[in-house]
Amino acid sequence: MEEVTEIGEFAPKKARTFQRIKRRLLKHIWLVRIGLVASILLGTFLFVALTGFIFEKVGITNYGKVISNFIFAPSSKAKSLGGRTNILILGKGGEGHVASELTDTIIFASVSHNNSRVTVVSLPRDIWVPAIRAKINSAYYWGKQKKEGGGLILAKSTVEEIVGSPVHYGMVVDFSGFIKIVDVTGGIEVDVERGFVDGEYPIPGRENDLCDGDPVFACRYETIRFEKGRQTMNGDTALKFVRSRNAEGEEGTDLARASRQQKVLLSIRQKVLTPMVLTSPRKLLAIWKTVRDSVETDISASEGAILLRRVLAGREKFETHVLAEELLTHPPISPRYDNQYVFIPKAGDWSEIHRWVLERLP
Repeated sequence: MEEVTEIGEFAPKKARTFQRIKRRLLKHIWLVRIGLVASILLGTFLFVALTGFIFEKVGITNYGKVISNFIFAPSSKAKSLGGRTNILILGKGGEGHVASELTDTIIFASVSHNNSRVTVVSLPRDIWVPAIRAKINSAYYWGKQKKEGGGLILAKSTVEEIVGSPVHYGMVVDFSGFIKIVDVTGGIEVDVERGFVDGEYPIPGRENDLCDGDPVFACRYETIRFEKGRQTMNGDTALKFVRSRNAEGEEGTDLARASRQQKVLLSIRQKVLTPMVLTSPRKLLAIWKTVRDSVETDISASEGAILLRRVLAGREKFETHVLAEELLTHPPISPRYDNQYVFIPKAGDWSEIHRWVLERLP
């Protein structure tokens, strides 16, 4: 029998080249495997985050359709107009928070089916909406009082009036629950642009404390401080950072608060995409459970698969904005606005805001 030997230096040049290529591929095959696993796990997380569905609730017969929609992303099977799908993302305080159904985080997100660009615009919670005779952050609450699912319906129609573009889908995130992801991932890095001090940050659970007769109820509040610069935040710190509303100066405004909320959400997104999280089944399962318990949405699983594909394709084309302050003004506090501090359009109607938003859409 002819002896079979390993291809060596005297083998034909083509054979030696083939062996070198083969050895390099085998040497790095573990990276390929980790990449495949990471892609699958990331897809699972983002899918759940986007749709708010547990896979068990989708139904086994829908799996094929969901996977097909993710691969081919047929834009005709997701609601859209002019090649764009618009999503309203609301953040509410949740259990243990005063006015838990008010949505103090209001984000209008637009996903392009043409170039996979994603644009998000944060809206101030204090915008006065004459149609409901209340601030925009209460639209979800009032809609929910009318009927089941009415919260998203009224919130979407209210935001449509302000931005001048249709809102095809909606998501409500319980921020108290969702912020747990920060702790699950081991904390997030946040760049604090301006340091600030808030001496009236409410202490959860002490909203009705009589403070032994203290007329200013000082025991209901704590003082929180944030120094300028990049820092690591755990869930509790991140929650205080996004909820603070009584700081002195610029950081005490609603617009600054909206900007801080965007920073934290983007930091969570970046942390979830790190190998440390993507290769940890324990962390991914915890994230999955948190999202499952914290998101309400009217996006179906099949539609969510299409939008997920677009969002992943546009991960490098992600633009964030806060509605320009110069487009708004706050009138004197009066019974006309239920004696509240509110924003109204400086132009007298929403037309200038419509143009501003349209110029920034993908």
